[in-house]
Amino acid sequence: MAHDWIAVRGARVHNLKNVDVDLPRDQLVVITGLSGSGKSSLAFDTIYAEGQRRYAESLSAYARQFLEQMEKPDVDLIDGLSPAISIEQKTTGSNPRSTVGTVTEIYDYLRLLFANIGQPHCYNCGKEIASQSLERILDLVMLYPTDARINVMAPIVRGRKGEFKKELQALRQRGFTKARIDGQFRSLEEEIKLDRRRNHNIDVVVDRLIVKSGIERRLAESLEVALDLADEIVMVNTFEGGDQLFSRRLACVDCGISMPEMTPRAFSFNSPHGACPDCQGLGATYDFDPHLVVPDESRSLLNGAIAPWQRGDRKLVREAVTTLAKTYGIDADAPFSKLPKKHRDLVLYGPAGAAKLAKVAARTAAAAVSSTEDEEEDEEPEFSLPKRRGNGRDSHDDPFGRGFEGVIPNLRRRYEEGSWTVQEDLEPYRTLRECPTCHGLRLRQQSLAVKVKGRGVADYVNLPIGEALEAFDAFELTERETLIASRVLREIRERLRFLNDVGVGYLTLNRSAATLSGGEGQRIRLATQIGANLTGVLYVLDEPSIGLHQRDNRKLLATLSRLRDLGNTVVVVEHDEETIRTADYVVDLGPGAGEHGGHVIFQGQPSLLLQDGHGSLTGAYLRGERSIPTPATRRPQTKGEIVIRGARANNLKNIDVAIPLGTLTAVTGVSGSGKSTLVNDILYRSLAKTIYRAAAEPGPHDRIDGIALLDKVIEIDQSPIGRTPRSNPATYTGMFTFIRELFAMMPEAKARGFKPGRFSFNVKGGRCEACQGDGVIAIEMHFLPDVYVTCEQCKGRRYNRETLEIQYRGKSIAEVLDLTVDQALPLLENFPPIANKLRTLQDVGLGYIELGQSAVTLSGGEAQRVKLARELSRRSTGRTLYILDEPTTGLHFEDTRKLLDVLNKLVDQGNTVVVIEHNLDVIRCADYVIDLGPEGGDAGGQVVACGVPEAIAAVSTSATAQFLKPLLTVGAGPGQARGRPGVGQG
Repeated sequence: MAHDWIAVRGARVHNLKNVDVDLPRDQLVVITGLSGSGKSSLAFDTIYAEGQRRYAESLSAYARQFLEQMEKPDVDLIDGLSPAISIEQKTTGSNPRSTVGTVTEIYDYLRLLFANIGQPHCYNCGKEIASQSLERILDLVMLYPTDARINVMAPIVRGRKGEFKKELQALRQRGFTKARIDGQFRSLEEEIKLDRRRNHNIDVVVDRLIVKSGIERRLAESLEVALDLADEIVMVNTFEGGDQLFSRRLACVDCGISMPEMTPRAFSFNSPHGACPDCQGLGATYDFDPHLVVPDESRSLLNGAIAPWQRGDRKLVREAVTTLAKTYGIDADAPFSKLPKKHRDLVLYGPAGAAKLAKVAARTAAAAVSSTEDEEEDEEPEFSLPKRRGNGRDSHDDPFGRGFEGVIPNLRRRYEEGSWTVQEDLEPYRTLRECPTCHGLRLRQQSLAVKVKGRGVADYVNLPIGEALEAFDAFELTERETLIASRVLREIRERLRFLNDVGVGYLTLNRSAATLSGGEGQRIRLATQIGANLTGVLYVLDEPSIGLHQRDNRKLLATLSRLRDLGNTVVVVEHDEETIRTADYVVDLGPGAGEHGGHVIFQGQPSLLLQDGHGSLTGAYLRGERSIPTPATRRPQTKGEIVIRGARANNLKNIDVAIPLGTLTAVTGVSGSGKSTLVNDILYRSLAKTIYRAAAEPGPHDRIDGIALLDKVIEIDQSPIGRTPRSNPATYTGMFTFIRELFAMMPEAKARGFKPGRFSFNVKGGRCEACQGDGVIAIEMHFLPDVYVTCEQCKGRRYNRETLEIQYRGKSIAEVLDLTVDQALPLLENFPPIANKLRTLQDVGLGYIELGQSAVTLSGGEAQRVKLARELSRRSTGRTLYILDEPTTGLHFEDTRKLLDVLNKLVDQGNTVVVIEHNLDVIRCADYVIDLGPEGGDAGGQVVACGVPEAIAAVSTSATAQFLKPLLTVGAGPGQARGRPGVGQG
């Protein structure tokens, strides 16, 4: 049995009730059950944690010191374990340098491909670059100005770590006397000590010359020595012009631009050799945003269009603006948006910056023939400054006269030169903007100019993965290229195919890993693991179907089956019906959640669960004994609508979308079709900016009509309700304030003079000062993780003895916080403010959680429902828009039913609920559906259909309709099937 099964005996982690489970090895195993029933506790905190701990203990003591100490799970025995790898939803990280390409290692292979078969081009003129002969280098140097002083240098070390004692000694022996080391000229006779842990540059001075006739022979000999010394590279340094690199291998004949050596690091944006020098490879820089500097373009310059100027002396600002307007002929009374572009650019960037922008625009717009006369005309300033009239005062005494530098250059200078208080004042006008040098492509110009099959590395990484796969499949290599790159190309194709198969073909390789959803990040790691071709491994996955359309879900299941067929055990925590039916083995936990869960209700093959689930809720839903009913009628659309006009952010195709108010509206579509862009980036941010003056800029769109019909917009996501053990459901819902007031009303509390603050564990007074109200004390262990032990004084109850002596109906405040919602309601039902909040927690299916349960122990679905409960307990204005992004994440069928009940209560109060959702139960229960597509990425971004669910199901071009149609009642009345055509489909 040990070879064929993973046997778990006596698991007691969190709420598991001493369970025994047997999981077959080399099979696809699904662990399911209600939210909070103990699925993750069994899969991750028991099986995976023990597998990882045992693997770590098999390493040497030296290797283990670099790993964090792993605690043994509370379990009697686990037999038959393999080395374990977890693929969770929270593992992509927030490093801005991580991209889909780097996480999957595809970018590493791309760098190899370009370094070996890439064809360099000149980034200035676009011509292919050929190698330079010694004669050509000599001719180019002789074109330097006469009498220019030059150094002929050999760059023998470029960006490498080490002390280089041997190299320096060899140079001395060969007679060289000087070298430029890390930018400083030093004599080789002195003792030179270099830090072996830092990167260094060493350029040997071969000769010093003055450019004039007659030095050709000596210069040629010096160049030859330098080329031999530095592997066919020579650097010529002048005092006026700086360094110019020549290579006997690569250089542009026309422009004189030499290319660095093509190595993989030249294409890495994480290396100084390949990264854009201005943004250091991030593709974006923090700079002053014109939209934040001029937030309201309907204002004129005199009426406060420039926001930073509003903080100054109004009289002085008015005088300066008047002077500026006279000097440059600007209408200071016209709205900023009505000013000519050249005047807006002049105000924002100054005469020099505006002239540069105009020159760039002219080059881009017109395919003009470049002649000498044109170039001379281009060099004329765009704005000729009229002669000043006045009393002869210097321009420095006259603000915003001819010395005007522009608003943004002025702000940049003040930010760089100012104190931290000045920087703090100016920070609201700065934002992360696309790098103006590399335009978000992250690499140096030289690296971007190298092409393979007519495309640069940036072109490939900005293609959607599906298109990139087609491009690489179409490669036709020469015999030489096949010899060099066939293995690299095979790895790229395989990894791209894996990514396409797990349903993320709409992503680009350049997509920042920090912007991926949990489901996307998990599927990318899954594709990486398949590419690793490991066997005999235990994989534990956490709901990989999150964020996947049903059409893409089948691709994911095929991928999981492939991982199993390699000889691995795949354990998946999942609620998706199709995944459960496809599994080889199912474990169902329950029967309830929290304290009511932690038991194994069923374990065996899915077919047995379908026959008799032994009281399993999952089995009841799969067999159709329980179901979420489809509404008999849809809510009428009589309260008006919100209309998004001209939405074109990311892949949206300039669409108009109407959302009827007072309804439950579902936004659907395949993965990557533009749902989150439309709802989160445009709708929510625009409403938040208008209603709350939020700083986040919405995505590009024309306008939103109907905002006046709303007074609040609330986004309810699955992020934690708090990130410290002090946060709990009682504090988050506001219930704890009333509980503290209740205890302060007790006669004994009044006699002792205790106020409500006495019963807070966040401030001094009533809390235990030994642990400062935490209940545990962290003991710092050198070289080991901190150990948390229960506070000896308060025994984990957080309060001091005097506070705990105050009781209500025989219970102290610590004992009340230890009660579950179901237990607390009979105790506190006589206090309406507390009872109302407890009942709303019950209504959202959270009767099993403790009032004082640490926020960090709540799942995403539980945290979301706590937020919903807080909203339900508030007085409703009936004009609130609630936005939820995939609220069914982590929810069982039964939990989804409860969630729909809550959402319907919010709508019944007159509010509007918009959900982004793939769950078919939610979609068929919605009043109105907006289906985007038809595909993901560039092939998406259009409105495929909009209307009631029955109308969507009748649209043949909708991918959602194929799966929705079988679930809707056949023969629905005409009132149900009538679909509203919507505003427009772009």
